[in-house]
Order: sequence, then structure tokens, then C-alpha cells
Amino acid sequence: MNTPIAPPRRRTGRPSKQDMAPGQDAKTMLLHAAGAEFVEFGYEHTTTNRIAHRAGFAPQTFYRWYKDKLEVFIQVFEAWTDAELVLLDALLTEQTASRQIAEAFVANYRSFALFKRGLLQLAATTPEVRQARAACRLKQIQQVKRWNPGMQNDEVIATLLLSIEQLCQSLAEDEFEDMGLTGSAAYQQLSDLIDRLRPPVVPAA
Repeated sequence: MNTPIAPPRRRTGRPSKQDMAPGQDAKTMLLHAAGAEFVEFGYEHTTTNRIAHRAGFAPQTFYRWYKDKLEVFIQVFEAWTDAELVLLDALLTEQTASRQIAEAFVANYRSFALFKRGLLQLAATTPEVRQARAACRLKQIQQVKRWNPGMQNDEVIATLLLSIEQLCQSLAEDEFEDMGLTGSAAYQQLSDLIDRLRPPVVPAA
């Protein structure tokens, strides 16, 4: 359920200060470029040289801001999680239908399949990614508590969020189609889970 950082335009050569968006610095541009590379090519096939080139910098510039590819991957994941919470907050506030939110989540997962696969693989083998993933989920739990004061049990919220994540992943990976199923029941359950995130409706006076 990760919302993307918009990738920068491709450039040749080092960008000038005039080329940068207001408030955008080299570190941010590299972060955006890394996000775009991870989405298109996955973690294994992305290199720090390609990230620097996509941002319009010389390869060595990458190491002025990031220790290695793993560090920037984690920061991309954290930034996407933050952006996702902002988007979901807007959708819930606007009373967007839960089915629409569910479909948007699944489409998002499908668009970022390579990134998500890399995240799962790294979480299984790399303590830093595992810790970052847990920290982002704890942040999601706190956000749910702000949305819905009636939900204060961390265990219950975590189970809810993990269920949403697994359903989104299965639908995005077409697991139901592989079994000759439509996935309609999964979408309905996903919509029901999203409904539980919503703030309680206050009856009109």
C-alpha cells in the first residue's frame, strides 16, 4: 500500500540550481530517482550508479548523501509509507467508498510489484529492513488510533493492517485468478476491513 514518490525527469549532466524544484536538494532528488529505479527494475537490478545518473548526478555524488543502496531503499520505503498515510487520511476524510479505496490499494500494489517483492525478500534476510518495516507498521497503528478513537488495541489494529496487506498482495498477484476465482469475496472482505479503519459516524442532531 505504498504511494510512490514522483520520479524526477531524466536529465543528462549535473543539474543546476535553476533545474531543481523549489526546496529540492540533491539528497531528495536521489531519493526520488531511487524510488523510480526500484519500481522499474527491482532492488537487485538497481545500482547506485543508475540512481545517480537518473537524478542527473555523477556516480560518486550518491555516496555524499547515502551510505549504500540498502540505506536509500529503506528511506524510500519510509517516505512511501508516510505518503500513503497522508493519502489514506484524505480518502477517509472525503468519505471515499471503501470499495474504491480497496481497488486503489490493489492497483497500487500491482504497480509496485517489483518493489514489494524486494521488500519481502530483504525483510526476510536483512535486520535493518525488518526493523524499518516494523517501525512503519507501528506508525500506521498510531494513525489508526487517531482516525478511530474507539480502536485502541495495538494487537487488533496490527491484525487488521496485516490482513489488509495480505489481501492486497494476493489480489495484486492474481492468486485468485490462478485458482479460477474472481476475487470478489476478497474485495468485499478488504472493503469491510477498510470500513473498520474509518472514524465513527456521528449521528446528525
